[in-house]
Amino acid sequence: MFKVAECITTQHDLLTVALAAGVSLAGMFAFFLLMDRAYECDARRRSMWMAIASFVGGSTVWATHFIAMLAYRGTVPIGFGIPLTVVSAVVIVVGFRLALTLLAGRAKYGKLLCAVTITLSIAAMHMIGMAGIRAAADVTYDFQRILAGAGVSLLLYLAAFQLFERSHGWSRVALPALLAILGTCTLHFNAMTATELVFNPSLPSVVDAEDAHGWLIGAISAISYSTVILTAGAVFIDRYLTDLKGVVNSTLDGLAVVRDGRIVEVNRRFARLLASSEGELIGRSPRTLFVTADHSNVDDLREAPVEAFPLVGDGNRIFELAVQTVEYRGRPSQVLAVRDLTEKRMAQRQVEYMARHDALTGLPNRLLFRECFEQALAQARQSEGQVAFLALDLDRFKAVNDLFGHAEGDRVLKKVADILLRCTKGGGTVARLGGDEFAILQSIGEQPAEARALAETILAAFSQEMNYAFDPTAVGVSIGVALFPGDGEDLDAIQHASDMALYRAKTSGRGIMAFFDAEIDRETRERRRMESELRNAVSRKQIQLVFQPFLAADEAKILGYEALIRWNHPEYGLLLPNAFLPIAEETGIIIQLGEWVLREACKTASQWDERLSLAVNFSPVQFRLVNLAPTVGAILAETGFDPHRLEVEINEAALLKDRSTTLATLHQLKEMGVRVVMDDFGTGHSSLSNLRCFPFDMIKIDRSFISAMSSDEEARSLVRAIVGLGRSLGFPVTAEGIETLEQYKMIMDEGCSQVQGLYFGQPNPPEALMDAATPFGKSQRSLQYAGSVDWFVGKDKRRM
Repeated sequence: MFKVAECITTQHDLLTVALAAGVSLAGMFAFFLLMDRAYECDARRRSMWMAIASFVGGSTVWATHFIAMLAYRGTVPIGFGIPLTVVSAVVIVVGFRLALTLLAGRAKYGKLLCAVTITLSIAAMHMIGMAGIRAAADVTYDFQRILAGAGVSLLLYLAAFQLFERSHGWSRVALPALLAILGTCTLHFNAMTATELVFNPSLPSVVDAEDAHGWLIGAISAISYSTVILTAGAVFIDRYLTDLKGVVNSTLDGLAVVRDGRIVEVNRRFARLLASSEGELIGRSPRTLFVTADHSNVDDLREAPVEAFPLVGDGNRIFELAVQTVEYRGRPSQVLAVRDLTEKRMAQRQVEYMARHDALTGLPNRLLFRECFEQALAQARQSEGQVAFLALDLDRFKAVNDLFGHAEGDRVLKKVADILLRCTKGGGTVARLGGDEFAILQSIGEQPAEARALAETILAAFSQEMNYAFDPTAVGVSIGVALFPGDGEDLDAIQHASDMALYRAKTSGRGIMAFFDAEIDRETRERRRMESELRNAVSRKQIQLVFQPFLAADEAKILGYEALIRWNHPEYGLLLPNAFLPIAEETGIIIQLGEWVLREACKTASQWDERLSLAVNFSPVQFRLVNLAPTVGAILAETGFDPHRLEVEINEAALLKDRSTTLATLHQLKEMGVRVVMDDFGTGHSSLSNLRCFPFDMIKIDRSFISAMSSDEEARSLVRAIVGLGRSLGFPVTAEGIETLEQYKMIMDEGCSQVQGLYFGQPNPPEALMDAATPFGKSQRSLQYAGSVDWFVGKDKRRM
């Protein structure tokens, strides 16, 4: 080591040695910078950068060696032979190329083989260069020292490539470069120390050309530094341009640079959008590639985006074009940005389609149907034509859904849609408005004949394809028809008219067609209004109770009261039960109303003399409730009314539907102590079997027989028979509707046990019962309150 230092300090020009070290430093830095760039690139570009790195690395080592040789200041002047000097340069460059090839091959010992190859190449270069020396001296070598120096150089290069692969950032370049410099200088100067030149006067002498050496050193240094600078610059420029191009090519938008009306550069996305190669697009004018949706000139586009269609590639695609002016290669140019809107527009159209069509059947939905109908109305107004609106509702569809599931229900709806489309045959617009509601718009032909024919066709198709006998999922259809202009002037009015017609079709037996009728519509409107008002009548304190006494026939003694319901309507005044109770029963309002009446009647009767009874009629609808008896029990407990004083009156209609449930409820009421009365006996579905099925406490003869007794001997015979039947079965019999003394005497003659009617007193509110006049001459002031509620389905005459 000391000999190497002595060799450097005593036999070399230190300034030139420093210059050689500087060349080596710059060159090796450039070498590993090129290596780093090569590893960043793909296989094709990596090979190119490896080749450049081989040249830079080999030439750097050669330049370092040659400048250091020129720095030699021994006792014998030396010169250099050009052929072997050139060969030495070729050897080191080829050696570096071979070494990097071994390294790039990713072999198991790739780095070791690379380091060995570079070390051997440097040694070979040095020995060839030494062989090319011209001097009047004999040259001897200490090969052991040379081998030792080569070993150290090998380890340094191996460490350099290990660090290169394991480091990141600038340390990936700087640290390996330093180790490589040490490896190069160690081998060179150690070999120079192992070389000895012994003067031989017999050999031709070399003229000392120190000035020429100086020019040569300067030239090699300049070339080396220039190569390093250019190489490093190429790396940075290539990295910048490649990164920039990669970013440009990775954008979702197609980009093209347009200058003087011609495309000079495109990215890959632009070429892909037009199904062309980049070369095919360079030099073309944008107006030969696109046509705008508004047919404006593509060359005149500005920053505001416009929609366009391609003239090359897939003409069905939709693009958005926008232009931005930039400076490109020193001249103003335009960047044409192209964005593919095809999928977005398709998605928008799909969303629009779904928003205006039924997802299950594909038919127009309510929104689109309304638009179509408005258009048809506008055309009909201009042409004084007619338009038919057919509202359709499926029968039994809910049962199909409940029994077979929604999947089967969906299948039925699709089948219905197919039937309707086949029936219209393009002569109408079929829509699904929701659930099992469909509608058809018909704006052709003479009306109402065309609408009637279409409705009959639909009913016939349903009858043929929806057969209950063979298909348990079969459904029927009811159709309501309304016409423009006869049934309304706008869509809402016509749709309302069709709904009214449909309601009439469904309530008239289902599976039929009905046209709108203004008079029926008026009645239906009134009925629906009454229903709406009746729902709130209790909360608005419009419902009230009045009471009518019933008496023992032989003593004319009040046994109790029957309370009658009245509706104090704000517009129509006091309404009797037959005006609103049928609506209450059809709509289910009777449930709420019945509980209120029972509670209020029990509250009132709880203040009476304990000898008085309270009779309450129950609707057949109430007996469909399985919790009716518990509800009655709860109200009795709440009001404190004795169950034994309560009489529940029912008519035989309550026994017609769900007979078992009704009888079970009646037995529960009997067990509570409540008395059960068969009301209106002799009318409707009167049957002796009903008297056998349940132990009634009393039967009431309907008022129609009482009013006919004086003029109809048959009616009187029926009364006599009912009284005899009651007496035989042990049932007390009450005669209702007695309005005259003659009727009262006749009832007495027939042996009825109880009587009731206007002859004995008008129905009065609770507070008027104390002062009510009694036509039978006995004061009943201590019998203050009693009552019964009277509501019956289908009765022609109601209690007053």
